[in-house]
This record gives sequence, structure tokens and C-alpha cells, in this order.
Amino acid sequence: MAFDHVAIAARTLDEGAAWLAGHGLTLEPGGRHPGMGTHNRLMSLGPGEYLELIAPDPEADVRPCWFGLDGFDGPPRVAGWVMRATPLRAPAGTRVVQARRGDLSWQITLPLAGQMPRDGAQPMLIDWGDGPHPSDRLPDRGVRLTRLTLPLAGQMPRDGAQPMLIDWGDGPHPSDRLPDRGVRLTRLTLPLDRLELDDRRLMLTGAGTPLTATLATPDGEVTL
Repeated sequence: MAFDHVAIAARTLDEGAAWLAGHGLTLEPGGRHPGMGTHNRLMSLGPGEYLELIAPDPEADVRPCWFGLDGFDGPPRVAGWVMRATPLRAPAGTRVVQARRGDLSWQITLPLAGQMPRDGAQPMLIDWGDGPHPSDRLPDRGVRLTRLTLPLAGQMPRDGAQPMLIDWGDGPHPSDRLPDRGVRLTRLTLPLDRLELDDRRLMLTGAGTPLTATLATPDGEVTL
């Protein structure tokens, strides 16, 4: 699997675009999602990756059932993230939907309840097949995703992702009496649904904290 895109939800595209512009981010035109009740605008995050601003389509005759857009209110915010997976299999609580817009064709896993699985910590999955990818036609403005901060929801299986805590008090520490042979821990890969995000960081936070994305831009770092 590989990172594909991060989604910003808003009540309207204009409101979301204005919010992102306030962070120095410029969007490109997107399109409508037939049968899904949404439309979007996009921004490149580099080859094979992008940021999606998504909102309910006022001209659609169906209600959106993804990214928590059913009854969405409040300011724009990071609503979820998406990984590419082939073959595509629907995790529990989701279903695979086939979608098409112009020459773009994809399969995606959508939450059955409309809310993002595990408060956004679990990504949706997508498969673009053999066709083009949205990032192929987006201008590269040098913006890159560097970090996702994920809410470690109370119902989410830890599988070792949450550490145990210890206090050695004022006494000695076991390492004090061990010979130093030059071995150092350089990385822990946490079993967050067994996903790694390439060279970027997945930060786990407490339940109830928002999902955020940090972007490196030519003018500095931006956290959404």
C-alpha cells in the first residue's frame, strides 16, 4: 500500500478554498462525484499524491455518505486520508464502490455509516486500476505531506501501538548495569492496521483529538 491523498471537508467548496488560501495553499479545479453527492477541488502533494477539498454538491440528488459529510457543520477540517491498495478489499464497516469521472476511474472503500472509521485514524482504500491518477494533471507547487496526526480512538485495537508506562523512581535503571555494545533503536513501526507511511510520520494522539495533516510548503510548514 502507498499514500494517495488527504481530504479536507467543508460545508462548501468556496468556504474550504478560502480557508486553505488563508494557509497559502492554492487549489485546482476538480469535479463532481456522480452518485456520491459530492464535488471537489485538488492540489498536488507530489507525484502520485494530492490534497482533496471535498464538500456536498448542492446540485446532487443523493446525500454524501463518506468523509463524515452527512450533516457536516463547522469550519473546514481534515476529514480523512486514503491509501492505494491492490487488490482492494473492504475492511469491516466499509464497502467497495466503483466510481468514474471523465477518464478517471477508481474503486474506493466507503464507510457504511458515513463517518470515518476509528475517528479518521483508519484510512480509506482506493484502487485507480490501470488508468490515470489525478496528480498526473496537477501543477506541482512544491507542497509535500510530512506528517499525519491520528486520533487513537478508545475503540481502536492497540495491537502494541499504545505504550505501557513505567516509573523507576529514584532507584537505578536496568541499563545502568548493562554493557553498551553500540546498539541503538532507530525506528519503531507501530501496528496501526499494519500500515507505514513511507518516510513520513504517523503521530498517535489521545482519543478525541482531531486528525491533522502537516504540509511542507516553499514558504514553510503548515498544519491543517
